[in-house]
Amino acid sequence: MPNTESQKSSFKVNEYEIRTDRFYTKEHEWVLIEKDGKARVGITDYAQKSLHDIVYVETLEIGSTVRQMESLGNVESIKSVSEIFAPLSGKIIEINEKLTEEPELINKSPYDEGWIVIIDPSAPDEEIENLLTPEEYGKLIDNILKGKK
Repeated sequence: MPNTESQKSSFKVNEYEIRTDRFYTKEHEWVLIEKDGKARVGITDYAQKSLHDIVYVETLEIGSTVRQMESLGNVESIKSVSEIFAPLSGKIIEINEKLTEEPELINKSPYDEGWIVIIDPSAPDEEIENLLTPEEYGKLIDNILKGKK
């Protein structure tokens, strides 16, 4: 289980930071379960570095319901457009409005200021089992870097 004591605890795989206080998807989203049970969602350091300069973020509206691994929006960079997938099912209760004016916050601070949405999860205990631990996500990145899938 990820370490929720230290918000800044992390390790690196090559140059990619992986925080130990959250869960990950194979599609490079992270989810942090906060003390109130809400789920803060963003994209990983690996994802933002792969996208390069992020210029636009679009999400579903507050109040929208998402299911685990359904699209909740897009991140657009000068290089491409990538879907953002919901790590957990639930209702979007907050959107990071700062990203409207400063989408580059995802590049500068993917795990802190560059979060994308907050979800009120509907079945977190069951669905967390479908996500990767920090160590498993680190192995995924390592395999990607070695040319394996």
